[in-house]
Amino acid sequence: MTPRTPLPPAHLDAWKALLRTHATTVGRIEARLTATEHIPLVEYDVLLELHNAPEGNLRMNDLARRVLLSRSGLTRLVDRLERLGYLQRHTNPIDRRGTHATLTPAGRAALKAAWPVYAQGIQDAFARHLQPDEARHLTDLLNRVSAGDHHAS
Repeated sequence: MTPRTPLPPAHLDAWKALLRTHATTVGRIEARLTATEHIPLVEYDVLLELHNAPEGNLRMNDLARRVLLSRSGLTRLVDRLERLGYLQRHTNPIDRRGTHATLTPAGRAALKAAWPVYAQGIQDAFARHLQPDEARHLTDLLNRVSAGDHHAS
């Protein structure tokens, strides 16, 4: 398939670099967590979103959006995390709309145990390659892209 408007090579190269960087850095961090027998990165991300939520509680739909998983993918993952005792599912007694997930003390402990390995993985696979001003600039650029802002600054 040929696009109607040619994509400038610099933009295509940036896209490829973004995908390659994401895959390799996530793969390296995931391998480190696995090698040290900590929770997998996708589980860590779910528990972290719950940890950062008010009262450690989110509606499943909101959790799915935050961790970028399909509803069915999240349901399977939450099933596993619930079996491990890292979270609990329940219906909100006030609005009774949808299912909520709540972080448990065991989930908080799993996050705390994995954090040093995760943080070192971020440092080794990603952060060490950037100066602080480069990291800020990259953050601004990626936030602009993810927000869908079409205006260049």
